[in-house]
Amino acid sequence: MSDDRSRPLRALWLGRRRYEPIHALMQNLAEARHQKRVDDTILLLEHEPVITLGRGAKREHILLPETTRVARGIDLVETGRGGDVTYHGPGQLVVYPILDLKPDRCDVRRYVNDLAEVMVRTVHAFSIGAGRLSGKIGTWVDRASPSAWPGEEHAQDAAKIGAIGVRLSRWITLHGFALNITTDLSGFELIVPCGIADHGVTSIAALTGGAPSVRDVAKLSLAMLGEVFDRDVPAMKDVTEQELDVEAVAAR
Repeated sequence: MSDDRSRPLRALWLGRRRYEPIHALMQNLAEARHQKRVDDTILLLEHEPVITLGRGAKREHILLPETTRVARGIDLVETGRGGDVTYHGPGQLVVYPILDLKPDRCDVRRYVNDLAEVMVRTVHAFSIGAGRLSGKIGTWVDRASPSAWPGEEHAQDAAKIGAIGVRLSRWITLHGFALNITTDLSGFELIVPCGIADHGVTSIAALTGGAPSVRDVAKLSLAMLGEVFDRDVPAMKDVTEQELDVEAVAAR
């Protein structure tokens, strides 16, 4: 079995960015990781408002007219990740791990569950209890009992606080998770989030009344990722002012 802790890892805080340039960077990094030109890399950031379509997306799950979307400055991007329609916007932490899961973590279900566990541990630091719902990907809370997850059979008002959408190519991971911190939740009213119409969406701020910074939660989630994936996590490097490409990431 490999010693994951000895494998180099980079973590980059990108600040607030539009979706398409980061999507392109992610794809290029995955190819570079396959070619062993870069180490495992974690991208942490916020997105400008965007609706993204996964491979299983249904256009009818976008609820606002095209002209309204354009007028409001909300991007629309088709992606290669799994899942349906989702929304990203300011106040939401997005984490994109570009990891080589070989040789001993080649298990898609395990990987998705690990990302959910990272979010569970992250929100626990804000006295929020979170868990999972059978048949539904992501991290969930009970708004009737926000401080303690009662289990799905006892949850009275389950709401999603964190979404997951991933793609794996030759066991290199792309995309990742999005955790709502101070997100304007009205953005989710523009879509049927992840195709789930019978549950709501919430955030750390909505549950606690607090407003932690996305960057601070990014640092916390990075530590939780290190715990879950058994990796030594480096300090998160701030590259908010840079235009990024694979060569720039490799040089960090």
